[in-house]
Amino acid sequence: MIDAESVRKLREKIGASMIECKKALEEARGDEVKALEILSRRGAALAEKKAERQIKAGIVDCYIHTNHKIGVLLQLGCETDFVARNENFKNLAHDLCLQISATNHKNIEELLSGQFIKNPEKSVKDLINEMIAKLGENIKIVQYARFEI
Repeated sequence: MIDAESVRKLREKIGASMIECKKALEEARGDEVKALEILSRRGAALAEKKAERQIKAGIVDCYIHTNHKIGVLLQLGCETDFVARNENFKNLAHDLCLQISATNHKNIEELLSGQFIKNPEKSVKDLINEMIAKLGENIKIVQYARFEI
């Protein structure tokens, strides 16, 4: 039997629904590390399914480094305005801007395959896939520009 506190802790770490967290913990027989792996695999599979969905909405976000020598402009796309207004989506856009400013990737594919600076155990693609699983919509980096003096 999986207790509610274990489910809550897992949900806080990965952001999946309570039901998904409970199912993953049951499948992993209470092992949180295995449950995280299960949820990560499920998130990647869900992202793959949603990859063909059309991007019709999104936001533009920016970041200017404190020294005013590096700036980033990012267009992050999603399927609906509802998700585009979601705080988690906005935070993802800002984290991606920080990632782009800290690294100097030449294109989106290179950016996606790079390690996420806030958690080097994840790639940027993993970060986006987690948000796709959490919000239930396709999310893509449409374009970005990085400026440096």
